[in-house]
Amino acid sequence: MNIAEKLREMSPQDFALVGMQQLAYIKPTLVNGVSGYSIHAADGTQIGMAPSWDIAFAAVKQHELEPVALQ
Repeated sequence: MNIAEKLREMSPQDFALVGMQQLAYIKPTLVNGVSGYSIHAADGTQIGMAPSWDIAFAAVKQHELEPVALQ
């Protein structure tokens, strides 16, 4: 069975979890009038904040996650 066939057989719930433990997204945010970048797990849970994109990116990589940017 190839990977495409295995993916087709997955339940919608299992498919939604693919990559959940490997991805984090970074998005610009404003907190108390201060610009920063929030870091979220793939399910949307906020897991951190950083004052700059570079620091947010480094924090995500340091925790062995793959960063994804959202606008």
